[in-house]
Amino acid sequence: MLIGYARTSTTDQLAGLEAQERDLCAAGVQKVFAEQTSAVGKRPGLDAAIDFAREGDVFVVTRLDRLARSVADLLKTVEALAKKGVTLRILAMGVDTATPTGKLMLSVLGAVAEFERAIMLERQREGIAKAKAKGRYQGRKPTARAKSAAVLSLAAQGRKRDDIAKELGIGVASVYRILAAGAAEGRA
Repeated sequence: MLIGYARTSTTDQLAGLEAQERDLCAAGVQKVFAEQTSAVGKRPGLDAAIDFAREGDVFVVTRLDRLARSVADLLKTVEALAKKGVTLRILAMGVDTATPTGKLMLSVLGAVAEFERAIMLERQREGIAKAKAKGRYQGRKPTARAKSAAVLSLAAQGRKRDDIAKELGIGVASVYRILAAGAAEGRA
């Protein structure tokens, strides 16, 4: 059986997810697992797809970067598939781990993809440093600090920290930091 996996990093990339699903179906994939999550965090769709796979199946993705962000991550996924007797096919690269050449190409391409990502991140850091030097980069505005008054007000009303975080759309850790800062200011 051909099992497909499609992923985009954010929910804003719906067209990209639909395109992957279309390409997988055009390649003859019978079951597609799709999700919208970062490759860095947990990927329940990928876990479900690997769990679903059986010996002799082929795991299909459209591009390497939809499956893994590093060579280590890629090799871990390929090993999990291989333990189940499942091969990997990457449509955009014509790579199929059912062959020795495909296995070699996958390792080489994985290393190149990781290198490209590292170069991109380095360029991004350099660009940010240049913008900061010119006074043009302010970074992301702190969203939780802007809600400090609301956090302190809700806490004064006896609301639980989890409830405050949900209501204001901020993390619980941010609520704790704001309350700690407010308490420190009250003691000063």
